Amino acid sequence: MPVQRKKAVVEKDHCVACGCCVKVCPLGAIQIDRGRWAVVSERCVGCGRCANACPASVISVEVQP
Repeated sequence: MPVQRKKAVVEKDHCVACGCCVKVCPLGAIQIDRGRWAVVSERCVGCGRCANACPASVISVEVQP
């Protein structure tokens, strides 16, 4: 059975670019793009810390294909 890879996904239309997710990511896998929304890099392992820290609740952890 293949390992399921998880990754954080940001709803860009609702992200307020507060940076809370950037501060809690242990791998530095999130950056704020142009001061408008959070972007998750391939370094993300889907730990969920960013989703828990997001005050707008616009980050979810999803299984990647």
